[in-house]
Amino acid sequence: MKLRKVLALMSAAALSVTMMTACGKEETSSKSDAENAKSNYKIGIVQMMEHSSLNTIRDSIKSRLDELGFKDGDNCTIDCQQANGESTTITQILDQFKADGDDIIVAITTPCAQLAAPYSADIPVVFSAVTDPVAAEIVDSLDKPGGNITGTSDALEISKILDFAMTSTPDLKTLGYLYNTGEDNSVSCLEKVKAYCKEKNIKLEVGSVTNTSEVQEAITTLADKCDAVFSPNDNTIASAMGTVAQVMNKAKKPMYVGADSMVQDGGFATIGIQYNDLGIETANMVASILKGEKKAGEIPVKVFNEDLSTFINRSTAKAIGYEIPDEIANAEKTVFFD
Repeated sequence: MKLRKVLALMSAAALSVTMMTACGKEETSSKSDAENAKSNYKIGIVQMMEHSSLNTIRDSIKSRLDELGFKDGDNCTIDCQQANGESTTITQILDQFKADGDDIIVAITTPCAQLAAPYSADIPVVFSAVTDPVAAEIVDSLDKPGGNITGTSDALEISKILDFAMTSTPDLKTLGYLYNTGEDNSVSCLEKVKAYCKEKNIKLEVGSVTNTSEVQEAITTLADKCDAVFSPNDNTIASAMGTVAQVMNKAKKPMYVGADSMVQDGGFATIGIQYNDLGIETANMVASILKGEKKAGEIPVKVFNEDLSTFINRSTAKAIGYEIPDEIANAEKTVFFD
């Protein structure tokens, strides 16, 4: 009797331990992936400067990370910095991220990504809004970035934007191109614009700047010479869109641009993606890397070149005397800004 009683007690104790273990596992599995992996992530985000396009990307990255369980001030710290357009400041910010022991770096724009690339030897880097990461020598290829870096590309559909320009401005004979010579993405876009204009027998006038203080003179000159002006997703021009729009509206000529936010800030029109989507996909990559699902160099670069929308600023259209055709106004993929 005593032996059976002892065995019964031992069996009950074992069952109790088993149940406690099972409960512990159930409680752990109820936590988010982010909580299970780590509880004090450090995420450093650097952008070239403050303007609508980059701010949209930054804010959507933070919002998406929060949805994925990476909550700033709770289980992670998201340190957002901007460099006021200065390369030396970008490097200082990156040095600080490294010194702080950040788990990942997010670099918004081509100049930031180029300077962040060497840091990927020690810290995963995810870039966003890099027009041509291969030409900028940031990755080996789009499908296989290599190293410890990947990201999202806002490669422009130049021909589609300029086709729209020719349709909207049927008397277009001379096109202006406004850009910063120091931004590789704008330089690479210029070559595509040159090829398009040569094919279509359009005269091209180039207006180049090195900083925002030169923008007003450059756009004023182009407005006098050209029937329309185009600027790609150039950070310098984007940050000075108020000035650009004022000059072009006064001349009653259309300003075609490379980003939806540049339309929002006064540009006439573009065809492309919504920059919020760039931020969302960038955040998805960051989360995947932090959770250990994939290494950065194993994730293909995401290029947004499908499902494009037409963006038009109605106030600008009115200012330059452009009547929006019904087929554009009523199209499902047309987005208006006022």
